[in-house]
Amino acid sequence: MRKLKNSELDRLSVDEFKNTEKTPLIIVLDNIRSLNNIGSVFRTSDAFLIEKIYLCGITAKPPHKDIHKTALGSTETVAWEYVTDTLELVKKLQAENITVCSIEQAENAMMLNDFTPKPDQKYALVFGNEVKGVQQDVVSNSDVVLEIPQFGTKHSLNISVSCGVVVWDVFSKLESLSS
Repeated sequence: MRKLKNSELDRLSVDEFKNTEKTPLIIVLDNIRSLNNIGSVFRTSDAFLIEKIYLCGITAKPPHKDIHKTALGSTETVAWEYVTDTLELVKKLQAENITVCSIEQAENAMMLNDFTPKPDQKYALVFGNEVKGVQQDVVSNSDVVLEIPQFGTKHSLNISVSCGVVVWDVFSKLESLSS
């Protein structure tokens, strides 16, 4: 087995990416402190054709060298918008018939492996602050709270890792629904 060269990866151009049909997923970053985490979420969002990222509260906005370092140019491909208040955004998205899923450890949370997205439904995935998680009022107003099953001693994942796990899982399930 031979590793592929970059020239063999059949990558989309920026214009092709912008004109490609997107996955019906929106990412909401609720008060993310780490610029590297923000950049990593952009990169994951590019990989899975995420429709849009909302940067909320204290979450930094591009352009910034530390976001750029991990985003590797994906801030130029993935649509994004800054919104001051995460809860107001959640209510706006719900009014647009978008199902809001907070990714959090909470009472009565649904384990990610038990979540089945509905065909023809758009989802917003809310990821929270590295220390405090998703704000309680956002969790309380979410349509679904999804928890990543964890079995070790820490029960904590970096937000960029959480985003990768959840986006891959939901993306895979959506792909299987469409085939």
